[in-house]
Amino acid sequence: MNNNRYSLYENTTVSHGDAPPAECASALSRQECVTALAEIQSWPGYSPTPLHALPGMARAAGIGELLYKDESGRFGLGSFKALGGAYAVYRYLVRELIARGVDAPVSAAELMAGKHASVLSTLTVVGATDGNHGRAVAWGAQMFGCACVIFIHTTVSSAREAAIASYGATVVRVDGNYDDSVERARVDARAHGWQVVSDTSYLGYEEVPREVMSGYTVMVDEILGALPDARPPTHVFVQGGVGGLAAAVCAPLWWKYGASRPRLIIVEPENAACLYASAVAGRQVHIEGSLETVMAGLSCGEPSLVAWPLLRAGTHFFMHLDDDAALVAMRRLAAGEAGDVPIVGGESGVAGLAGLLAVCGDSEAARRLGLDEHARVLVFGTEGDTDAELYTRIVGESGDQVRGRQ
Repeated sequence: MNNNRYSLYENTTVSHGDAPPAECASALSRQECVTALAEIQSWPGYSPTPLHALPGMARAAGIGELLYKDESGRFGLGSFKALGGAYAVYRYLVRELIARGVDAPVSAAELMAGKHASVLSTLTVVGATDGNHGRAVAWGAQMFGCACVIFIHTTVSSAREAAIASYGATVVRVDGNYDDSVERARVDARAHGWQVVSDTSYLGYEEVPREVMSGYTVMVDEILGALPDARPPTHVFVQGGVGGLAAAVCAPLWWKYGASRPRLIIVEPENAACLYASAVAGRQVHIEGSLETVMAGLSCGEPSLVAWPLLRAGTHFFMHLDDDAALVAMRRLAAGEAGDVPIVGGESGVAGLAGLLAVCGDSEAARRLGLDEHARVLVFGTEGDTDAELYTRIVGESGDQVRGRQ
């Protein structure tokens, strides 16, 4: 389905089984997700993020309910990435300590108290980022006591660079796009004996991305505990990127609801729609080009090796849309539609909502997806104003001004 704002592709090979197919078993394990939840809940400053009901926007879209998982306040970092990057840093450091003879278990509290500082100070984690993931890895490294190097690409804003550096990381800017920074991180890590912490996986690098995704599933656990009247969503719109977030949403909902799980729709920028392209091709593909988009956190050219089999089996529709759709969604959220609570949603953070609004604005597509007065739709607001200056230029007021009206 095409119009001036988006393209929609129905996945005719989606599985309707009670559980993910066997070939998806390596993506995520239930036990690892339980372990991640218990660990992250023990960290100082943890609290569940809000699940907002937006009845005004739901009425405008012609659906029954709209639920918005607001990650803008997560651990003070402004995005959901705090759940994955920092958790994977912790897991890596524990493995290194045990390899050096420290008795298990090794708690996060011990690391934060500096108990093993003499060892941890010799270790370095490295990552590539459009902004939020690098901030999360740097925060985790600072919190647990190791060094950190983060690679960013040409178009990452200076504000996001400064935010990463504020946690003590060394930030290196690389010519090219996100995929170029991923490759530079991989090469330099191998040369220096550093540990890559990434939510994208490739051949030979799968354990850490699984841990990152396991951290992300904390959001889903919180949602399941906060759903009004415990009724499941009928639809979930979620951002694409490399697919780590979408996989972390897909698997727990499949485990919980089986064949009755919500319809999953993955939303990407039209200039960086690697999951959409892979779905159309029927195989994992790498797209080329600048990948430039205002939705900078989704500027990715290649799906995660670990996430893709699960998304191929579990996604009902793939879609991509232009940048203007995200800008409109940001402004509508900030305004507080028809009495809705005003919400600060960043450029990448509103992609799922923008996808929903685009489809609901097309009556034929809305009917095709079953988006009507009976639909209960869940979207993930994965970031707030992580680039405050850019947010203000787009919305016309600052994030603090929007929060002041809540």
